[in-house]
Amino acid sequence: MIPPQEASARRREIEDKLKQEEETLSFIRDSLEKSDQLTKNMVSILSSFESRLMKLENSIIPVHKQTENLQRLQENVEKTLSCLDHVISYYHVASDTEKIIREGPTGRLEEYLGSMAKIQKAVEYFQDNSPDSPELNKVVRDLDLQNNVRSLRISGLAAIPLSLCISSDFMNVYYQIRSSQLDRSIKGLKEHFHKSSSSSGVPYSPAIPNKRKDTPTKKPVKRPGTIRKAQNLLKQYSQHGLDGKKGGSNLIPLEGLLPYTPRGGLPGPWINTACVYAANISPGHEHDFRVKHLSEALNDKHGPLAGRDDMLDVETDAYIHCVSAFVKLAQSEYQLLADIIPEHHQKKTFDSLIQDALDGLMLEGENIVSAARKAIVRHDFSTVLTVFPILRHLKQTKPEFDQVLQGTAASTKNKLPGLITSMETIGAKALEDFADNIKNDPDKEYNMPKDGTVHELTSNAILFLQQLLDFQETAGAMLASQETSSSATSYSSEFSKRLLSTYICKVLGNLQLNLLSKSKVYEDPALSAIFLHNNYNYILKSLEKSELIQLVAVTQKTAERSYREHIEQQIQTYQRSWLKVTDYIAEKNLPVFQPGVKLRDKERQIIKERFKGFNDGLEELCKIQKAWAIPDTEQRDRIRQAQKTIVKETYGAFLQKFGSVPFTKNPEKYIKYGVEQVGDMIDRLFDTSA
Repeated sequence: MIPPQEASARRREIEDKLKQEEETLSFIRDSLEKSDQLTKNMVSILSSFESRLMKLENSIIPVHKQTENLQRLQENVEKTLSCLDHVISYYHVASDTEKIIREGPTGRLEEYLGSMAKIQKAVEYFQDNSPDSPELNKVVRDLDLQNNVRSLRISGLAAIPLSLCISSDFMNVYYQIRSSQLDRSIKGLKEHFHKSSSSSGVPYSPAIPNKRKDTPTKKPVKRPGTIRKAQNLLKQYSQHGLDGKKGGSNLIPLEGLLPYTPRGGLPGPWINTACVYAANISPGHEHDFRVKHLSEALNDKHGPLAGRDDMLDVETDAYIHCVSAFVKLAQSEYQLLADIIPEHHQKKTFDSLIQDALDGLMLEGENIVSAARKAIVRHDFSTVLTVFPILRHLKQTKPEFDQVLQGTAASTKNKLPGLITSMETIGAKALEDFADNIKNDPDKEYNMPKDGTVHELTSNAILFLQQLLDFQETAGAMLASQETSSSATSYSSEFSKRLLSTYICKVLGNLQLNLLSKSKVYEDPALSAIFLHNNYNYILKSLEKSELIQLVAVTQKTAERSYREHIEQQIQTYQRSWLKVTDYIAEKNLPVFQPGVKLRDKERQIIKERFKGFNDGLEELCKIQKAWAIPDTEQRDRIRQAQKTIVKETYGAFLQKFGSVPFTKNPEKYIKYGVEQVGDMIDRLFDTSA
């Protein structure tokens, strides 16, 4: 029974707690009432805000739509005004350009060409939209005016009676005036071309269509030189491999690649240039900057001055344009002369008229030949390669030249053929020297890749040969022109193709001999084999990716098979480097042990030596060969897998036989690696990042 005092105390305590709870409950009720009131007030405010927002939206949306319509109307008005201004401008072309057209292009070539372009656009507009417009007659009249402007600029010569034209003094004055005008036109075109090139910051070539905007240039954006070119090629080769078909000490040159030595060389890439009159370039004018890339790759080690190759590009394109312009201008001069000079004096006068301009072109061509001849002496092929586009263009232009010069003196007619012959000779000599340089490249220890990757000489040679693919017919004809045999004339097309194939085989044979010589620099036969494997594989895959392999097969049908055999020989030579590792654990080199019989000390020592020799050899080879390179991913994986299979099978059998044998108290000291660990180590070969 609880004492009365404790019961009383507990009752008071309970009453106190009940009182506190009642106070708390009262506080909560008050709070709930206040919260409800606040909620009602907030709902009322939000409802009021929503109502006002709806009213605002209903009033703003019509204004917004109206404003949008007004903006659209304003844009339409502006577009309409712009179109009207554009159309109206065609109606003022005739009056705006008439004075410039009448004055001609002398001294204002850019302005003259711009006016001609405006007239041409105006004619096209009126023909398409308003063929009956009187404005069309005006612009057509101005367009025709440029065809007659020269006759109007002979200071009234066309108006002189024919009886006075018979005077020799008149004809002398005539050809002097026109000869000077022709010479100035050619020089003006060249200056205009140089100015256009320099103002753009890079060598401008109208021969390059807009789609070639990604072509590298030097200043302000430099083209890559040899090192950068080779690094980019080899980086691409390393990262992505060469897409192609799948593909040792007794190495010999590819059979049949060496016997032929042509009398002439093989011309490099030429520019395919159509005729040019002033700045109007025909669509057929094609120029491949790979000529420039190749010359950089071949000659960067000679240290050409910065910007020199850019200048060569400008000079080459300028000369090509001037040759084409001369043909067109000479044709126009003869048409003008035929209307003024009596027929029996026309050819002689025309011959005298064109001499200065023609001599200037021939002199500039001879200077190019002379510069190329000096470049051959110092093995500067970038300069020599500038001859090839010019030579191709001269050959393409020769029929027009012959037609224009018909009836002139023999000395005049023979100038262009003489220049062509000089360029053919110097180009052939350059190609012949290139083939010899591939064979006799003196660098052995210098510039040899320490990791056995593709040599720069190989990539340069392949780059050079790939240029010939776009110019097979021209290159073959060049080789055939150096031959004197009856076959050269009887079977020109087939014979030229065979000569080109033989030349390519000769370069490849020279390259192979040089690579064999360079490989002897490596003290490690395995690294030498990796070096030759990489280069042979690069050559084969490059030939397969391009059409070179088909061209080589014209005279060497077994070339592809020979390269594959050489690649396999190098793989076998490399694999022999692992014999010093696997010989330790090979079954044939192990003594016979009786199972279940206690090992003697000598037998335990033999097993220890086998494990230790294998471990040391494996670690040494993996450390050394990890730094070597095989850029072709397919070949790299193939060599790794083959070696991994051999080593894992041999080591697995050895480990299974002796791994559980009690030959030592410290087995972890000798059994360092499991079979899969060995495979992982081999998988990290040829990978410095592993």
